[in-house]
Amino acid sequence: MSQANDTAGTRRDFLYVATAATGAVTAGAAVWPLINQMNPSADVQALSSIEVAIGDVEVGTQVTVKWLGKPVFIRHRTAQEIEAARNTDLAELKDTDSRNANAPGEAIDANRAIDENGEWLVMMGVCTHLGCVPLGNASGEFGGWFCPCHGSHYDTAGRIRKGPAPRNLDVPLTAFVDETTIKLG
Repeated sequence: MSQANDTAGTRRDFLYVATAATGAVTAGAAVWPLINQMNPSADVQALSSIEVAIGDVEVGTQVTVKWLGKPVFIRHRTAQEIEAARNTDLAELKDTDSRNANAPGEAIDANRAIDENGEWLVMMGVCTHLGCVPLGNASGEFGGWFCPCHGSHYDTAGRIRKGPAPRNLDVPLTAFVDETTIKLG
């Protein structure tokens, strides 16, 4: 009689496991379309990284490109702008974080620029106060960018120096493809 009970127990256990597995597969098949619809669409994924030609950007000028629906400032800095940014004491800054996806750390100029010489500065062109677009071309008190909406001043490295903005302008993930092209994202 004990052999019959062992067989019945084994069949019962198998039925429990098979029912649970079938239920898990069915639940997964029902939930997957709901989760999958939250993934970015193909057109958004295609724009998640772009290449920008910078060979024609003169020293002392900047171009603005649109990436992920936001403006991105690409500035070819002068020697004076680089020197002003590098001579700034961190104690004078409101935000001492580099806000750079490429070089996390302190907000020293070397951690803000995307090249070793410091000539190229790439930043999201969105004020960190309320999302306005700051004006460039040395319009701020510190030779950098100025947000006229609420009076935030950024220096030549895009670091907040005065006004209500709480953080430095963000530097997106950026890499040189070659000497005249950079890739955002």
